[in-house]
Amino acid sequence: MSAVRLLILVIAAVAAIALAFVVRGAFSPKTAPSVAAAAPTPAGPTVRVLVAKRDLPTGARLSPTDLGWQDWPAEGLSETFTTDGAPPQVKPAGAAGVAQEAASTASGLFGDAAIKALDGAVVREPFASGEPIVARKIVRQGEGNFMAIVLAPGMRAMSVGVTVDTAAGGFILPGDRVDLIVSRTDDDKVVTETVLGNVKVLAIDQAAQPTKDAQTMVGAVATLEVSAADTELVASAQTKARAGGALSLALRSYADAGAPTTRGTSSGSGAGETIRVVRAGQSSQVTVSR
Repeated sequence: MSAVRLLILVIAAVAAIALAFVVRGAFSPKTAPSVAAAAPTPAGPTVRVLVAKRDLPTGARLSPTDLGWQDWPAEGLSETFTTDGAPPQVKPAGAAGVAQEAASTASGLFGDAAIKALDGAVVREPFASGEPIVARKIVRQGEGNFMAIVLAPGMRAMSVGVTVDTAAGGFILPGDRVDLIVSRTDDDKVVTETVLGNVKVLAIDQAAQPTKDAQTMVGAVATLEVSAADTELVASAQTKARAGGALSLALRSYADAGAPTTRGTSSGSGAGETIRVVRAGQSSQVTVSR
């Protein structure tokens, strides 16, 4: 074999070996550098902040299941946030951190005063899930604008005077549905009108919620939720009551909660139905004989 041919074979063998190493390196898994195996940098101190556990729209009434505690970086803490009062802590890494988080969660499930204090409050501005609860975005009972937040869009709040006798013996509670009835004497004849049926009661006196385990509420005023078009009917019924008549609330079943509010009819000799007539943009009421 000539020297030239031998040299060619040697060069080919070396090239084949080099190619094999290149291919092996391209398809073999990358080895992480030793620096990557170092322990992660411990997290900074955190505090437990009260947050929304789900999206809360405007008008939502808060309950303990809507709120929860979440670790929050101490350096990003705002004075408007509600904390559990514990000092900032550094969460341990690994299993110790998981155990500490589980213990903190379990301790906050029951008997939490901060969460109980917000039970029944109404959302003024919406919260996203995980967003800290701040006082300016909620309205508690007894605070300004509470009733305006509770009202459904487009509805109005109107109050009528009641007694134990005219409010189902005090068994009517906020959130119940009632019929508004007015009775009066007309030409020595008693006329009774169901002004509105299936109306929601917003409050009794200034209480928008009954006390715990309350079965009855005795008050002098009931606030009802009515549409803008029905406010005139309620005002007219109040005028009739002051002119020698009486207003009464008839308690309805919970099964009627999803039914719409209706306008009632009259009963009694000579009674009729009151309808609203609109002519050229002017509204008037007309009594139609039955």
